[in-house]
Amino acid sequence: VVNKSVLKVYIIQNIDRKISLDDMAEAKGITLSAMINEIESIVASGTRIDLNYYLNEVIDPDRQQEVFDYFRAAETDSLTDAHKYLGENEYSIDELRLMRIKFMSELGN
Repeated sequence: VVNKSVLKVYIIQNIDRKISLDDMAEAKGITLSAMINEIESIVASGTRIDLNYYLNEVIDPDRQQEVFDYFRAAETDSLTDAHKYLGENEYSIDELRLMRIKFMSELGN
């Protein structure tokens, strides 16, 4: 439990410093997917996270808007549904997860 708390604090502090998620994951010896899991957990607990600095580096703003609009109109936050609707070849699951984090942080918390 202590290691999880230390990791959460590390993530929040480094997001505030606008450190790349890839760099954080590498520094902690975990995959990007595992890093996203931790961020999802942080946001689910009610903490707002601003990933715009990272999202702007990895996802085109028009594509971000398309996913954000999808989550705004969708009846569920299902990644499977989003992936099917938006195009399985158009977006990776991790991109959709990151955009769902943005959506939850801005509108859900």
